[in-house]
Amino acid sequence: MNRSACLIFNPVAGQGDPEVDLAAIRAILEPEMDLDIYLTTEEIGADKLAQEAVERGVETIIASGGDGTLSAAAVAVAGTDIPLGIISRGTANAFAVALGIPDTIDAACRTILQGATRNVDVAYCNDLPMILLTGIGFEAETVERADRESKKRFGIMAYIMAGFQELRELESFDVEIETEDKIIKTTAAAVTVANAAPPTSVLAQGPAGIIYDDGLLDLTIVAPNSKAGAIAATYHLFQSASSGNAAERDDIGYLRAKQFKITADPPQKVVIDGEVVGKTPVDIKCLPAALKIFVPSAPEEELVEKLEGLPNLTIELKEPAEEP
Repeated sequence: MNRSACLIFNPVAGQGDPEVDLAAIRAILEPEMDLDIYLTTEEIGADKLAQEAVERGVETIIASGGDGTLSAAAVAVAGTDIPLGIISRGTANAFAVALGIPDTIDAACRTILQGATRNVDVAYCNDLPMILLTGIGFEAETVERADRESKKRFGIMAYIMAGFQELRELESFDVEIETEDKIIKTTAAAVTVANAAPPTSVLAQGPAGIIYDDGLLDLTIVAPNSKAGAIAATYHLFQSASSGNAAERDDIGYLRAKQFKITADPPQKVVIDGEVVGKTPVDIKCLPAALKIFVPSAPEEELVEKLEGLPNLTIELKEPAEEP
């Protein structure tokens, strides 16, 4: 008897032909699974469809679309024991790349059919769910510039073009970052907190190895003192992501923690998983192993931290909290 699965399909995602894409998915999965197919609309998103599937008690949920669709479905499934399959068809495919899931329809479907799952962390930023990352400052401004029309026309180049536009207006801000055991104050142009992030999310790549199932969040601070420095720092982070070696510039810092409270002066725009949601302050917490997902295994990474060299840096160690 075949497994049953609810397939949530976004027909307007990416630049391909949705009818061809859906036919390809069905051709691979239907011989092995009983698919119940639901299409997202402007009125009914992947979050609602996934939540309804959870309430029906389905065996498996599969989401196919861009990062917004996949994150919305993941949020609805988080905290349940229902495994989530990912078939990425978006512009950046950050969700799939960050979790090591193939971004072709054929390979993604076969990953699901293999049936191996892994428990993945989820985070909450000001009580809003976060699967990938929260960007403060530069990253949020860049995402806001890359509108839907330019993404459809230029693909991932839309983000790159928006980033270069944003570099012209790069501004630093004072930031305070509080973890469980310290308070860090410095000056930055961008602060990124990642639960999972692909190498293309360069502003998250200070530690050059974002671990999505360690119960910790990865924070990267980028603090260039000029536009030329910003370009150099961004390129260095791209190299860090490509080589797997942590950043070694004085204007880049990084650390890992279970939670972060972040304030900025002046207040900065905040983006969660590609959507601008407001401004700082933010309170971000990790919820370990909250999502069961069909995903290849990832190698263990060593925990790292580097803050020395950041401008106007102060670090205040906190007293350990007493056990109740």
